[in-house]
Amino acid sequence: MILIFGAAGHAKVIIDLVEKEGSHEILGLIDSSKKKGDDLMGYKILGQESDLPDIMANHSIKGGVIAIGDNGLRKKVNDKILRACPDFNFLSFVHPSASMGKSAEVGIGSVILAGVIVNSDCRIGNHCILNTNSSLDHDSVMNNFSSLAPNSTVGGNVKIGEVSSIALGANIIQNITIGKHALIGAGSVVVEDIKDFSVNYGVPSKFIRNRKKDEKYI
Repeated sequence: MILIFGAAGHAKVIIDLVEKEGSHEILGLIDSSKKKGDDLMGYKILGQESDLPDIMANHSIKGGVIAIGDNGLRKKVNDKILRACPDFNFLSFVHPSASMGKSAEVGIGSVILAGVIVNSDCRIGNHCILNTNSSLDHDSVMNNFSSLAPNSTVGGNVKIGEVSSIALGANIIQNITIGKHALIGAGSVVVEDIKDFSVNYGVPSKFIRNRKKDEKYI
């Protein structure tokens, strides 16, 4: 049995992924903003992160995955989980329709969704999201808690900093470095390196403004 952390829209996608991947059964959901006992797609909300020790003691839990789309919030929930259960086992999941290249590496807690293409020698860090039909070309690196939105395209030898987000349909040419906590807006084309803590969008993408570490974007 496993646990899913989060009970909103992205959790629905992860529930579907776990069911299709087929190697684990879901016990229920953990969400501090929802009422215990509420239902999402047939699974009950069992409590919040502080309830983890009791839940782990009463059930045979093999691990879990954080199903929260916002990178910063996903990182905060990860920290809450580790405070409650320092040895919690985070699991990664790859959709059966995804294509994984030779020698590609995927870190703990990361999810690779339907139609994703990851090419050879890519390195995906911990708790990353590669959303529907996104692609990551050869030798590219996604650092921890970063994400690709649906239909985003990343060229070869690109480095994406931790907690950075590539939005819907954005395109990044080869050999680009995206700083940490950066946001690339929907439909953008990135042709130059992107600095830390910045909002960027357009064709070609331009620096718009600085952003705060925990600023919401979805």
